[in-house]
Amino acid sequence: MRYSWLLLMPLLAACNSNPSAENREPGFGAADQESPADTSAALPAPDTASTKAVSAVSDTLRTVRQKHNFSNPKGPADSFKLVFRGPSILEGTGEFTITDPSGQVIFREMLTEPDLEASLVYEMKNPTATRAERETFVLRRIDRFFVPSQFHTPAIAPEADFPADLVNLERATWEDLQHRSDAIGFDYLKGKEDRQRIAWSPLTKQVVRVQ
Repeated sequence: MRYSWLLLMPLLAACNSNPSAENREPGFGAADQESPADTSAALPAPDTASTKAVSAVSDTLRTVRQKHNFSNPKGPADSFKLVFRGPSILEGTGEFTITDPSGQVIFREMLTEPDLEASLVYEMKNPTATRAERETFVLRRIDRFFVPSQFHTPAIAPEADFPADLVNLERATWEDLQHRSDAIGFDYLKGKEDRQRIAWSPLTKQVVRVQ
Protein backbone atom coordinates (compact mmCIF):
# COMPACT_ATOMS: atom_id res chain seq x y z
CA MET A 1 0.00 0.00 0.00
CA ARG A 2 2.81 2.34 0.91
CA TYR A 3 4.49 1.46 -2.36
CA SER A 4 1.37 2.41 -4.35
CA TRP A 5 1.19 5.74 -2.55
CA LEU A 6 4.76 6.51 -3.43
CA LEU A 7 4.03 5.85 -7.11
CA LEU A 8 1.04 8.28 -7.11
CA MET A 9 2.88 11.22 -5.50
CA PRO A 10 4.75 12.35 -8.68
CA LEU A 11 1.48 12.25 -10.62
CA LEU A 12 -0.34 14.39 -8.04
CA ALA A 13 2.51 16.87 -7.97
CA ALA A 14 2.36 17.25 -11.75
CA CYS A 15 -1.40 17.87 -11.70
CA ASN A 16 -1.21 20.56 -8.99
CA SER A 17 1.71 22.53 -10.53
CA ASN A 18 1.03 25.74 -12.66
CA PRO A 19 1.83 25.55 -16.37
CA SER A 20 4.78 27.61 -17.53
CA ALA A 21 4.31 30.72 -19.71
CA GLU A 22 5.64 28.83 -22.70
CA ASN A 23 2.93 26.12 -22.33
CA ARG A 24 -0.09 28.39 -21.72
CA GLU A 25 -2.89 28.47 -24.23
CA PRO A 26 -2.89 31.74 -26.17
CA GLY A 27 -5.45 34.28 -25.03
CA PHE A 28 -5.41 33.39 -21.36
CA GLY A 29 -2.11 34.65 -19.97
CA ALA A 30 -1.38 38.26 -18.93
CA ALA A 31 1.39 38.45 -21.52
CA ASP A 32 -1.21 38.00 -24.29
CA GLN A 33 -3.22 41.07 -23.17
CA GLU A 34 -0.85 43.89 -24.17
CA SER A 35 -2.62 47.25 -24.79
CA PRO A 36 -2.51 48.91 -28.23
CA ALA A 37 -0.51 51.76 -26.71
CA ASP A 38 2.25 49.39 -25.67
CA THR A 39 2.43 47.93 -29.17
CA SER A 40 2.49 51.30 -31.01
CA ALA A 41 5.14 52.75 -28.75
CA ALA A 42 7.75 50.69 -30.54
CA LEU A 43 6.75 51.91 -34.02
CA PRO A 44 9.10 54.36 -35.77
CA ALA A 45 7.96 57.98 -36.30
CA PRO A 46 6.20 58.56 -39.65
CA ASP A 47 8.47 59.79 -42.42
CA THR A 48 7.19 63.22 -43.55
CA ALA A 49 10.26 64.22 -45.51
CA SER A 50 8.58 63.53 -48.85
CA THR A 51 5.17 65.00 -47.94
CA LYS A 52 3.98 67.49 -50.57
CA ALA A 53 3.44 70.99 -49.26
CA VAL A 54 0.06 72.63 -49.85
CA SER A 55 0.45 75.44 -52.37
CA ALA A 56 -0.85 78.80 -51.18
CA VAL A 57 -0.99 80.08 -54.75
CA SER A 58 -2.75 77.17 -56.38
CA ASP A 59 -5.51 79.54 -57.52
CA THR A 60 -3.15 81.86 -59.43
CA LEU A 61 -4.46 82.28 -62.97
CA ARG A 62 -2.09 84.88 -64.43
CA THR A 63 1.04 86.73 -63.39
CA VAL A 64 2.79 89.55 -65.23
CA ARG A 65 6.02 91.29 -64.19
CA GLN A 66 7.96 94.29 -65.38
CA LYS A 67 11.18 95.95 -64.25
CA HIS A 68 11.19 99.74 -64.54
CA ASN A 69 12.76 102.71 -62.80
CA PHE A 70 10.24 104.37 -60.52
CA SER A 71 11.26 105.19 -56.93
CA ASN A 72 14.75 106.11 -58.08
CA PRO A 73 14.92 107.42 -61.66
CA LYS A 74 18.70 106.84 -61.88
CA GLY A 75 19.07 103.82 -59.64
CA PRO A 76 18.18 100.12 -59.90
CA ALA A 77 14.75 99.35 -61.33
CA ASP A 78 11.66 98.62 -59.25
CA SER A 79 9.63 95.44 -59.73
CA PHE A 80 6.05 95.85 -60.98
CA LYS A 81 3.84 92.79 -60.63
CA LEU A 82 0.19 91.93 -61.19
CA VAL A 83 -1.04 88.58 -59.88
CA PHE A 84 -4.58 87.53 -60.79
CA ARG A 85 -6.13 84.84 -58.60
CA GLY A 86 -9.53 83.22 -58.29
CA PRO A 87 -11.67 80.24 -59.28
CA SER A 88 -11.95 81.57 -62.84
CA ILE A 89 -10.95 84.53 -64.98
CA LEU A 90 -14.36 86.16 -64.52
CA GLU A 91 -14.40 85.61 -60.75
CA GLY A 92 -10.89 86.63 -59.79
CA THR A 93 -9.05 89.52 -58.20
CA GLY A 94 -5.75 91.10 -59.19
CA GLU A 95 -3.07 92.18 -56.73
CA PHE A 96 -0.93 94.99 -58.13
CA THR A 97 2.34 95.62 -56.28
CA ILE A 98 5.49 97.67 -56.73
CA THR A 99 8.60 96.49 -54.91
CA ASP A 100 11.70 98.66 -54.63
CA PRO A 101 15.24 97.31 -55.22
CA SER A 102 15.69 96.58 -51.51
CA GLY A 103 12.68 94.23 -51.52
CA GLN A 104 10.26 96.62 -49.79
CA VAL A 105 6.71 96.70 -51.17
CA ILE A 106 6.04 100.40 -51.68
CA PHE A 107 2.62 100.11 -53.32
CA ARG A 108 -0.23 97.59 -53.25
CA GLU A 109 -3.71 97.77 -54.73
CA MET A 110 -6.40 95.17 -55.29
CA LEU A 111 -8.16 95.22 -58.65
CA THR A 112 -11.43 93.37 -59.05
CA GLU A 113 -12.43 91.57 -62.22
CA PRO A 114 -14.96 94.35 -63.06
CA ASP A 115 -12.11 96.89 -62.69
CA LEU A 116 -10.35 95.12 -65.53
CA GLU A 117 -13.37 94.23 -67.65
CA ALA A 118 -15.43 97.44 -67.52
CA SER A 119 -13.77 99.12 -70.52
CA LEU A 120 -14.79 96.21 -72.74
CA VAL A 121 -18.00 98.12 -73.49
CA TYR A 122 -16.00 100.43 -75.77
CA GLU A 123 -14.94 97.50 -77.95
CA MET A 124 -18.16 95.50 -78.08
CA LYS A 125 -19.82 95.13 -81.50
CA ASN A 126 -22.91 93.47 -80.04
CA PRO A 127 -25.15 94.38 -77.08
CA THR A 128 -23.63 91.57 -75.04
CA ALA A 129 -20.29 89.79 -75.01
CA THR A 130 -19.80 86.05 -74.77
CA ARG A 131 -17.97 84.54 -71.83
CA ALA A 132 -15.04 83.71 -74.08
CA GLU A 133 -14.85 87.31 -75.31
CA ARG A 134 -14.93 88.63 -71.75
CA GLU A 135 -12.19 86.24 -70.62
CA THR A 136 -10.01 87.14 -73.59
CA PHE A 137 -10.39 90.84 -72.85
CA VAL A 138 -9.51 90.48 -69.15
CA LEU A 139 -6.43 88.41 -69.97
CA ARG A 140 -5.32 90.97 -72.52
CA ARG A 141 -5.75 93.77 -69.98
CA ILE A 142 -3.59 91.84 -67.52
CA ASP A 143 -0.91 91.01 -70.09
CA ARG A 144 -0.68 94.63 -71.23
CA PHE A 145 -0.85 96.25 -67.80
CA PHE A 146 2.81 97.27 -67.79
CA VAL A 147 3.48 98.19 -71.42
CA PRO A 148 6.14 100.93 -71.85
CA SER A 149 3.57 103.52 -72.90
CA GLN A 150 2.13 103.41 -69.36
CA PHE A 151 5.27 105.02 -67.93
CA HIS A 152 5.77 108.79 -68.23
CA THR A 153 8.57 111.27 -67.52
CA PRO A 154 8.04 113.76 -66.03
CA ALA A 155 5.34 112.42 -63.77
CA ILE A 156 3.61 115.81 -63.78
CA ALA A 157 3.79 118.23 -66.67
CA PRO A 158 5.12 121.73 -65.80
CA GLU A 159 1.91 123.36 -67.06
CA ALA A 160 -0.48 120.95 -65.26
CA ASP A 161 -3.00 122.29 -62.76
CA PHE A 162 -3.25 120.89 -59.26
CA PRO A 163 -6.00 118.19 -59.18
CA ALA A 164 -8.16 119.50 -56.37
CA ASP A 165 -10.44 116.45 -56.60
CA LEU A 166 -7.71 114.18 -55.22
CA VAL A 167 -8.54 114.59 -51.55
CA ASN A 168 -5.56 112.60 -50.25
CA LEU A 169 -2.96 114.55 -52.22
CA GLU A 170 -1.16 117.41 -50.49
CA ARG A 171 -0.41 120.42 -52.68
CA ALA A 172 3.16 120.58 -51.36
CA THR A 173 3.74 116.98 -52.40
CA TRP A 174 2.30 117.60 -55.85
CA GLU A 175 4.30 120.80 -56.41
CA ASP A 176 7.51 119.09 -55.32
CA LEU A 177 6.96 116.36 -57.91
CA GLN A 178 6.02 118.90 -60.56
CA HIS A 179 9.46 120.49 -60.20
CA ARG A 180 11.24 117.15 -60.63
CA SER A 181 11.78 116.70 -64.35
CA ASP A 182 13.07 113.14 -63.88
CA ALA A 183 10.12 111.92 -61.75
CA ILE A 184 8.40 108.89 -63.28
CA GLY A 185 4.66 108.39 -63.38
CA PHE A 186 2.80 105.15 -64.05
CA ASP A 187 -0.67 105.17 -65.64
CA TYR A 188 -3.30 102.44 -65.38
CA LEU A 189 -7.00 102.22 -66.08
CA LYS A 190 -9.39 101.18 -63.33
CA GLY A 191 -12.98 100.60 -64.37
CA LYS A 192 -14.32 102.19 -67.55
CA GLU A 193 -12.78 105.66 -67.40
CA ASP A 194 -10.90 106.05 -64.13
CA ARG A 195 -7.37 106.50 -65.50
CA GLN A 196 -4.97 106.89 -62.62
CA ARG A 197 -1.36 108.03 -62.45
CA ILE A 198 0.89 107.27 -59.51
CA ALA A 199 4.42 108.44 -58.72
CA TRP A 200 7.02 108.09 -55.99
CA SER A 201 7.26 111.17 -53.79
CA PRO A 202 10.78 111.79 -52.44
CA LEU A 203 9.22 114.37 -50.12
CA THR A 204 6.88 111.97 -48.32
CA LYS A 205 8.76 108.74 -49.11
CA GLN A 206 5.69 107.02 -50.48
CA VAL A 207 3.72 106.41 -53.66
CA VAL A 208 1.02 109.01 -54.28
CA ARG A 209 -1.69 109.39 -56.84
CA VAL A 210 -1.08 112.53 -58.89
CA GLN A 211 -3.84 112.21 -61.49
